[in-house]
Amino acid sequence: MDNAVVRSTTVRLLRGFSLLVDCEPVDISWSGQRLTALLALHGRPLTRSFVAGALWPDTTNVKASANLRSSLWRVQRLCRHVIKASGQQLKLESHVVVDVHEAETRAHQLLEGGRSCGDALTAAIRSDLSHDLLPDWYDDDWVIVERERYHQLRLYALEAMCERLTSTGRYGEAVDAGLAAVRAGPLRESAHEVLIKAHLATGNRYEAISQYDRCRHLLVSELGLEPSPALRRLLPLELVDRMGGGVRDLILQTIEQSQKPAYVARTPSGAVSSRRFRFCVGAADLAFLEPRPVQPSGSGQ
Repeated sequence: MDNAVVRSTTVRLLRGFSLLVDCEPVDISWSGQRLTALLALHGRPLTRSFVAGALWPDTTNVKASANLRSSLWRVQRLCRHVIKASGQQLKLESHVVVDVHEAETRAHQLLEGGRSCGDALTAAIRSDLSHDLLPDWYDDDWVIVERERYHQLRLYALEAMCERLTSTGRYGEAVDAGLAAVRAGPLRESAHEVLIKAHLATGNRYEAISQYDRCRHLLVSELGLEPSPALRRLLPLELVDRMGGGVRDLILQTIEQSQKPAYVARTPSGAVSSRRFRFCVGAADLAFLEPRPVQPSGSGQ
């Protein structure tokens, strides 16, 4: 294998495992995939005993070591310049590119608030951050731990990307990043928040209200929780017309709890107290809403 081929060796762990040599996929055994993935995720030399124990934890040390030797031989037979074996240690060769490492670098770049990151605001980075690490691998604890760590990192990075794109006026890309964050964490209010802000920034009020309603439905149905007051206050009252009872009621409830004096509605049937407002007033009566002190019981109107 010549140097040009060596320099183009890539291990992909996002979306699933693949090994590319000179942009061509190399079909290696299942045990070889696990060995390569373990070394790629750690990114440093590992002892043979550690690798054998991690990959075959339910067998004897002797059998695990034999399995490791067999897997290493199979990988090196197909790709001699992927894994470096020296003494009692194994690691990936230094020229091998690992996609998740590249994505993590960009994620940290996005999360550094005072740092310029124009080169990270690309469709390719957004795509990498939209996919989990080895999503179909469920049997290895070391994969599950690393997948959860990367999952949390990419959620924060997608939210930061959405905010940065919104601030630069790239609203379509901002919405795309926000939607990716919501898909990855549908019960995560901060993901819905940045997406709603992106919709509002571009003037799409209907989309903002609809996104809030979807967020509320998920939280109520899955967790029995209402959206936080901070999320409710993203939508000004004047945006809530006839878009849905759930949205209207929650925003009005927030106003009732935070505004003094209390709100009283004068409807065609007469004034009602703010405490019972959301149960007595329909969408058509919102125009009659105005701030007035609630008079003591027994006093005249």
